Amino acid sequence: MKRVMVVMVIAVALLVALIGCGERDATAEAEAADFKIGIVFDVGGRGDKSFNDSAYEGLVQIAESYGGFIADDPDDVDFGNAVEMKYMEPREGGQDREQLLRILAEDGFDLLFGVGFAFTDALGKVAADFPDTHFALIDGFIPDLDASSNITCIAFAEHEGSFLVGALAGLMVDDMGGGRVGYIGGMDIPLIHRFHGGFVAGAMYVNPALRDSGMVMGQYIGQDPTAFNDPQTAENIAINMYNQNARIIYHAAGGSGTGLFKAAYDMDRWAIGVDSDQGLVYAASDTAQERAIGEHIVSSMLKRVDNSVHLLSSEFIDGGGSVAGGYVSYGLDDGGVGYAVNDYNRDMVEPYVEQLEELRAQVVAGEITVPDSHTKIAEWQAATF
Repeated sequence: MKRVMVVMVIAVALLVALIGCGERDATAEAEAADFKIGIVFDVGGRGDKSFNDSAYEGLVQIAESYGGFIADDPDDVDFGNAVEMKYMEPREGGQDREQLLRILAEDGFDLLFGVGFAFTDALGKVAADFPDTHFALIDGFIPDLDASSNITCIAFAEHEGSFLVGALAGLMVDDMGGGRVGYIGGMDIPLIHRFHGGFVAGAMYVNPALRDSGMVMGQYIGQDPTAFNDPQTAENIAINMYNQNARIIYHAAGGSGTGLFKAAYDMDRWAIGVDSDQGLVYAASDTAQERAIGEHIVSSMLKRVDNSVHLLSSEFIDGGGSVAGGYVSYGLDDGGVGYAVNDYNRDMVEPYVEQLEELRAQVVAGEITVPDSHTKIAEWQAATF
């Protein structure tokens, strides 16, 4: 009996020791990180196959480049302990954006990203309370920043990238024998107007038939950020546009874009994605249904949120935990925006690549000025044609 008790005591002691070691290892892992980088996604979170997923890929790139890991990540991204990364997702309405930023700042994260313009007010407040933490605002604008500020605002020339996919749509529709094209925006705000303006201009530039009134349709989903996570409304808008002879529809609506893609598949029409290479995401899916939907995504306007997260994080790490505040912008000239060509859509897009690259060069050289809103199209059209 005594022997059994001794064995049990030893076993319990070993178990406690192992548990204790595990706790110490976890603590050591966190303490070993030279830098801590956090991201708060916008509504839709991981799995939106768009804006948030692109930001997540930026974290993965940092993990690979600098030997880091993403804490509590279902994909178990782990290349070492040099950089600890973590992401958080807001509630459906996004009311807790500020709270999530504060949680990460209080946990000692050195660099924090707010993904989307809706973080503007929240990020400004939190940054003021944590002057030793650097904050990056993607797609938002906070005035009066300079290099000494602890905020960096990251912007993109969305209208330039949208010009190229608009041109792609215009060229394809012409080869189809004619028809209309459409645009679905998420929230009706100046940022999303940039995508709209560039797309309309690109379609008109290459296809004179689309310069007539009503040939390029456009509609917005809503007036608040939930418009970026409303696939059903996007699907309804797309069905209506396809029924009015839209052959190709482009969206800038975040997670709502899944509704467009479903409509394109159901009605055997075409769609253009946004932010990440959405056609590739669908084509590489584990489900047959999503792979079939992917066959109807012609291309995507690439807004390299992943690159912006990777570049700013790299500067921060290489700078020993310091990076300049102020403003940065990425466009066609530095690969910040563009269009997707992959193994799945290459046959569709390749015939137009030469023309698209010529247009890219003209935009970069300033030979073509791209309007940054659909409200400026009439003026642009009068000056261009």
